[in-house]
Amino acid sequence: MANLSGRKEKILKSLIEDYLVSATPVSSSEIRAKHLPDLSSATIRNELAALEEMGYLYQPHTSAGRVPTAQAYEEYVARMMPRKKLTREETKLIKQHFNSRMSTVKDVLKSTAHVISEVTHYTSLACVNDISDATVTNIKIVRLTPSSALVIVVTTLGVLKDAVVETDEDYGDEYYDAVSRIATETFGNRTIREVMKPTKLIKETIREYRRFFDAILDILKKYGDEELRDVVLDGTSKILEYPEYSNVAKAKQMLETLDAKQEIIDVLKRDEDTAELRVRIAKEAGDPLSDCAIVTVDYKVDGRSIGKAGVIGPLRMDYPKVISVLDYVAKIVEQSSLPSPEGDGDGQE
Repeated sequence: MANLSGRKEKILKSLIEDYLVSATPVSSSEIRAKHLPDLSSATIRNELAALEEMGYLYQPHTSAGRVPTAQAYEEYVARMMPRKKLTREETKLIKQHFNSRMSTVKDVLKSTAHVISEVTHYTSLACVNDISDATVTNIKIVRLTPSSALVIVVTTLGVLKDAVVETDEDYGDEYYDAVSRIATETFGNRTIREVMKPTKLIKETIREYRRFFDAILDILKKYGDEELRDVVLDGTSKILEYPEYSNVAKAKQMLETLDAKQEIIDVLKRDEDTAELRVRIAKEAGDPLSDCAIVTVDYKVDGRSIGKAGVIGPLRMDYPKVISVLDYVAKIVEQSSLPSPEGDGDGQE
């Protein structure tokens, strides 16, 4: 990107911030009246023309003011954007969503997506990283009825999806306690990846208690392959509140893209790098997310990076507010604790 002079930068920043609020093209006279009274209208017009030639602005039609391009938003986020302080009500609302201990990563995921959408008024998203390095810490098998038992697997990322196993007879609590102990000894302190490639010892132990161990392996496999690879969306209909999607065909296409989720998953996979905060502004022709911005932040539990959360919306996004919310939510999520290996995930802080 070309280096902007101080004057061009002030004019571009003023125009973007006015457009973020008004959603209407901004004129040179508006910029002069609101922000830069010491400059003449002619000077501002000349600078606007130069900025348009540089690719930062465009005019919807000849007599209109100017509108920022995707390139302008990128420049704004990278170098001009102020940080916005959240209100007391906003921080209180965020904290309330994380007051109780999260029993699973999925709980963290849903709460994160919901509170981000509530505070920013945009469609939010959250997803979990590859969890195959999570370590199994505890396995419990609990008698439900004379012919069924509940299998619960606890990992360093929380309580996994449980399963009910049908049995041929009533084995009694002592039997289930013994199988729970053996299962924990067999799988405990091993990662999900290691369990999916069992050693000879594990295979021999599995044979003796196949019904229960098959259920355990099925839980772990589903955990890795299905439940947490998805993207959780919240506030999808909020996208329709913005004038950018007043066109029915455009709104329909966007809602279909959000519903399918695959394009969003692809974007998140492409954006896997070391940056904790990412702003992705789509501008390529033919991109299903064209004219959209996706802002994501890494979030952690117990110091471990477990996924991303963020916002998807129009290019005319309140970036300062969104980024402040994401930063604050990430801090609150990091303070949230998943259950200890001894717990069953139902405790309160």
